[in-house]
Amino acid sequence: MTNSPYVTEQFVDTDLGNSAYLVGSVESKLAVLIDPLRDVDQYLAAAERLGFQIIHVLDTHLHADFVTGTREIAARTGATIGASLGAKLGFDHQPLGEGDDLSMGGFTLRVMDTPGHTPEHISFWVADDDGKTPGALFSGGALIVGGAARTDLISHELTKPLARNLYHTLHHKLMALPDEVSVYPTHGAGSFCVAPTSPDRMTTIGRERRFNPLAQAQTEEEFVERALAGLPSYPAYYKHMRAFNQRGPMILGGVPILKALSAPEVHAHWERGVVILDVRSPKAFARGHIPGSYGIRLEAPLITWAGWLIPFGAEIVLVSRSAEDRLEATRQLIRIGYDKLPGYLEGGIESWAAAGYEVETVPTMTLAELRERLHDRDRLTVLDVRQDSEWAAGHIPGAIHIEGGRLPYDELSLPTDRPIVVHCAHGNRAMAAISVLRRRGYRDVIQVRDGFSQWEQAGYEVER
Repeated sequence: MTNSPYVTEQFVDTDLGNSAYLVGSVESKLAVLIDPLRDVDQYLAAAERLGFQIIHVLDTHLHADFVTGTREIAARTGATIGASLGAKLGFDHQPLGEGDDLSMGGFTLRVMDTPGHTPEHISFWVADDDGKTPGALFSGGALIVGGAARTDLISHELTKPLARNLYHTLHHKLMALPDEVSVYPTHGAGSFCVAPTSPDRMTTIGRERRFNPLAQAQTEEEFVERALAGLPSYPAYYKHMRAFNQRGPMILGGVPILKALSAPEVHAHWERGVVILDVRSPKAFARGHIPGSYGIRLEAPLITWAGWLIPFGAEIVLVSRSAEDRLEATRQLIRIGYDKLPGYLEGGIESWAAAGYEVETVPTMTLAELRERLHDRDRLTVLDVRQDSEWAAGHIPGAIHIEGGRLPYDELSLPTDRPIVVHCAHGNRAMAAISVLRRRGYRDVIQVRDGFSQWEQAGYEVER
């Protein structure tokens, strides 16, 4: 924005599909940070680079998909935490509601109640010179590019009432704003808090008025039907995040540096039931891993699949390829509340094997081998662990489908008298699924090295 009194810097986390925003005054150099993740070093570095002092740190709502970074920022900068009055936080903060103002010495941030995605949801808009006209809207999940964030994350009983709240928020408040208002949502493409939408991370009121199907709904009933249609499943850890953020996460003071543990020390943790999380590639995991460990590749992404497969609150010992991978794994785990991290296996799986402890392997097969064995009518069970929408778009004939995220929790009736061959789209989810199946007692499990994408590209049979 030319000659704007404020500067906006966006921080996109593509694994979570979310954005945080640093908004600073050109005149006063005072800044506000909106919806930060828990590892706050990137925001502090940006504020220092721009010469900004963060005096307010705000959440638009009680997040279901990540741990708030507001307490970390407040501890490091002295900033005041601001959150909705309805959030009823269990730690020091400034309760905010409709019409409250935060003066930034050059611009004013004004609060708007925007319930729907959550009951306590608020948005923030930047007041222009007249103090009445919004120049930009920080909308959280109340309005996103091409939609709005889902309303079914709290309870079944609240899903429709919240969708009705969202209708009034969108149609009677947000769509009443001028077309030229820039919109900066928190949730976006890649977030399980939303249905699939545009990859764009920013929009305008005018664009959403013209193209957003929820904004074009003619009645409340039509809106509710559209808002609740086609919602995908979401990671299991979501059900813990709201209370976790409301209570107040522990202040870490930075990304923890994990303790190096010898193989005997890891074995002692392993014997008492501590989770072993191996973040190496599926290929490396197949060659050798600690029995009972979860094999979730760092790039899977770990932040989604650890939260889907590993019980929330579990103690976790890491096995990784490098110090860089270990640091990134730690960063992703603390973002979703997995704080109990006793350490990592020093020397990797090689040190475990050298100490004389058992190493498990996973057999693999190619797509061509799988197809040949299916044509020969070998007694195989093919298990597809992709999402429901992927399965519906096309799958291997005769395969069984269970979403990978359901494997730790569902009653499974998979056969035990024949090999189970597991595949996904590319390979990462299949190995994670195999590690869960092994933990649940299924021993004769084989990974398909490639996935359904390659099956389709090869021109093999597809059932739709």
